[in-house]
Amino acid sequence: MVAIETVPTNLLFLLSVPGLYCLLVLGGRQLKRKQLVRLGWPYHLFALPLAVFLPMCLMGIYWHRTEFEAATIIFGSVFVIALVDRYVWQVWLMEHHKIEVPKFLTEVGRLIILFVAAFFVLFWLYRLNIEKLLIAPGILAIVIGLAMQDLIGNIIAGLALQVGKPYAQGDWLEVDSKFAQVIEINWRATRLLTNDGICIEIPHREMSAKTIVNLNKPTKAHAMRLSVGIDYSTPPTRVKDVLLHATANAKGIAAEPRPTVYLKNFGDSSIEYEIKFWLEDQTHYFEVCDSIRTNVWYSLRRHGINIPFPIRTVQIERPAKNKTQELQSAARTILRQQPIFKALSDVQFDALLPRGRIVHFGRGEKLIEQGAEAQSMFILVEGEAHVIVARDGKQAFVAALNSGDCFGEMSLLTGEKRSATVIAIQDCETVEIGKPILAQSLKENPELLLKLSELLAARQMENEGALARITEPNLLKATQAAYKETFADRLRKFFEL
Repeated sequence: MVAIETVPTNLLFLLSVPGLYCLLVLGGRQLKRKQLVRLGWPYHLFALPLAVFLPMCLMGIYWHRTEFEAATIIFGSVFVIALVDRYVWQVWLMEHHKIEVPKFLTEVGRLIILFVAAFFVLFWLYRLNIEKLLIAPGILAIVIGLAMQDLIGNIIAGLALQVGKPYAQGDWLEVDSKFAQVIEINWRATRLLTNDGICIEIPHREMSAKTIVNLNKPTKAHAMRLSVGIDYSTPPTRVKDVLLHATANAKGIAAEPRPTVYLKNFGDSSIEYEIKFWLEDQTHYFEVCDSIRTNVWYSLRRHGINIPFPIRTVQIERPAKNKTQELQSAARTILRQQPIFKALSDVQFDALLPRGRIVHFGRGEKLIEQGAEAQSMFILVEGEAHVIVARDGKQAFVAALNSGDCFGEMSLLTGEKRSATVIAIQDCETVEIGKPILAQSLKENPELLLKLSELLAARQMENEGALARITEPNLLKATQAAYKETFADRLRKFFEL
């Protein structure tokens, strides 16, 4: 058979091929620019044989037409892949249905399209028997299969994982007692990134055999746990309150659900408690654990609760100097300078301060909180703190407290609620004087009550400006007496004297 029968047909064919090729290239550019279909140089390999094959079909030319048809189908599969990537994965699933498509699934889809195109060319165009396609290369297939059994197993396991969807890209997993985030799911393995920035790649066969703990399902909020051992001598209810308060003030934990504390176990040398708290972002897990443990240490120390040493350890300590006596001595000097306590004699001071409690606060902790019920005052012996007052939903800085300052004395003397919040800027060493301590001193020294009521009356009149308004001596004396009697009654009632 003659390839090209007439000169006009030959000329028409030669003219149509470049024109059709240019039209296909222009159409490809429109798809790329307006529809954002990713077309590269493989598209030209598809457009060229198609521009030759279509005129051949229309003009009845059979010269190497099968080869051009095969090239059109093979390179056309690449064009189909680009269309599927854009309109199926991106537009239909991601944009319309908000479904995140794993990279592994798109790669498997591309392989299937290429395989179907190659099978169609061999079976339909070249009329190769299906048995020859499957049996003829059998020996080679067996050899390749044995060599690639792990690879094939990983691909099959990856398909099973995609069907079950136990995790997706961005999820946090617990794998082999390590926490890691899924950053990629490819055709062979799952790639994870730990909190330490270390990349871990686990083949799909191994992942499918593991118990997968997904911290992001059903929601991102998930519970984590910490354990701490406490001395047997402390009541569990008191320990739970202290641990719960320390955990609730830690940075990074979720506000809801609130943390909880459980008595977990009776150990050899301590009672083991478990703190359950909630996180929404596993990225900050180690920072949150550090904040909780730090708060727990300071809270336990402040409440006189011990974290015991192992029972098999023998510890011998010989302190060079009595820290408690140092703090009380410094507190005595500080307290002596406060006008409200100048009424105390040396004997009364010596009886008062040894009963005070040494209290430690860590950086960032609240020494007192505005609006809280309280019946004590503090002497700041070491450290620095800031006074914060909340008004109209806003917090305002009022003053800075340093070594030698006292605060909270009105709550001690009258039981008033805290008027401000004091936050530790550095670790603080304080001496707390509570209501029972001062009450004991008042019972032992009744004249002290009259002196304190007189000082409180003078301070109240000064704050109200009464001293400046009242100029008549008898009226001023009567007003002072009334204020003094009022504060004396309040002190007697408050201290139950």
